[in-house]
Amino acid sequence: MAAMSYATARRREANADLNKLFPEDRPVHEWYRFVLSFPPHLVRQYLERLGFDAGQRVLDPFCGTGTVLVECKKQGIPSVGVEANPTAHFASRVKLDWRPDPAELVEHAQEVARAAERELARDGIHDELARTVGVAERELRRLPAEAERLLLTDSISPLPLHKTLVLLECLDRHRNERYHHHERLALAKSLVLSSSNLHFGPEVGVGPPKRDAAVVAPWLDAVRAMADDLALVASRRDVPAVAHHADSRHLGAVLEPASVDGVITSPPYPNEKDYTRTTRLESVLLGFVRDRAELRALKQRLLRSNTRNVYQADDDDRWVAAHAEVQRIAEAIEARRIELGKTSGFERLYGRVTRLYFGGMARHLAELRPILRPGARLAYVVGDQASYLRVMIRTGQLLADIARMLGYEFAEIELFRTRRATATREELREEVVVLRWPGQRHADPAGVSPALAVQRALAALR
Repeated sequence: MAAMSYATARRREANADLNKLFPEDRPVHEWYRFVLSFPPHLVRQYLERLGFDAGQRVLDPFCGTGTVLVECKKQGIPSVGVEANPTAHFASRVKLDWRPDPAELVEHAQEVARAAERELARDGIHDELARTVGVAERELRRLPAEAERLLLTDSISPLPLHKTLVLLECLDRHRNERYHHHERLALAKSLVLSSSNLHFGPEVGVGPPKRDAAVVAPWLDAVRAMADDLALVASRRDVPAVAHHADSRHLGAVLEPASVDGVITSPPYPNEKDYTRTTRLESVLLGFVRDRAELRALKQRLLRSNTRNVYQADDDDRWVAAHAEVQRIAEAIEARRIELGKTSGFERLYGRVTRLYFGGMARHLAELRPILRPGARLAYVVGDQASYLRVMIRTGQLLADIARMLGYEFAEIELFRTRRATATREELREEVVVLRWPGQRHADPAGVSPALAVQRALAALR
């Protein structure tokens, strides 16, 4: 029995390792990553399996912090990404810019660091731990009240926050356009990993408060790591890659018709992960989100994958109004909610967000069709979910079915790994849905909206 338990543990450990960053992949990818990012080695695998090369262009329509785009650039394959979260888009854009001279980047960062340390010293504050004494909290810099209310409570302590605001001011005062964005991204990374009170499981949380934490030193270390990586990837500097700040459900606004040979992506999964919380601290401190109105506007540009970004006017669900299985799942979730007596506002939205999620994915796939060249190959990394009152959602199967209704050819669903559901401890599949766009123009009837045309096609196949 002991041997069996050990073997099971080893299999689970190996399974978890599938989603980790390999040591050889750290350059550039590690400048800044989501905790839930999918791994570069999976991107490489599908670049090779789907046959992409330097004469083609790969799209990631949910590019996050740029895993697909960076890996394509490393492999010499042109790429383009779309991302609605401004912090993630900023990270992608900076991670694709390999132009800065490494030595000059470090030299400029050292100049900024010295300026920040002098500014702190004038107030009796030191970046080194345990050297700051006698500074009253009321004397420390703070964020504007509206911005502060956006943060997770106690996500950063007053003294590290003060140091961060001083460093940001020095970055602006000594701004050099060749390095400014790289230096700010380095701060986003060091702020979260070294200076804040945040911790990450699969969810972001707040750990024990640090009365003090270094800010300038870990930031400078992050800049130096960037410089080392820039020296390693210099030969791929000119491989075309661009990230657009846009909504993946409106691709025609930023991408040209017939401009993409393939897609590798991992869209959000239908669950209760609010991806804006994952980046909230750096989004606020770097000025991407300053108040609740801007946060709401950001959430409205995102695929509806959790109840915290569902709004009364949302109508993506009309795209799957005739999809029998999506409707069955949404109804099963609502029936379970009533059975369990769950009455919170978020719980009442579980069925609706399920419809909105798959409707948004249908809308995305419909918008994608004119962007693709005939014969384009697509790989979507998605996961089963049971977050909504333990009703199973087979995301990959549903996505493949919706894609078929929109004229895509289904190739296969391949298992990437399994993970254990938090609530049920059931094994959930993470899969890669592989599709092909044959190139026939999808002819929606004259005067009929694409959404209604999809509904009619689904209804005809019931």
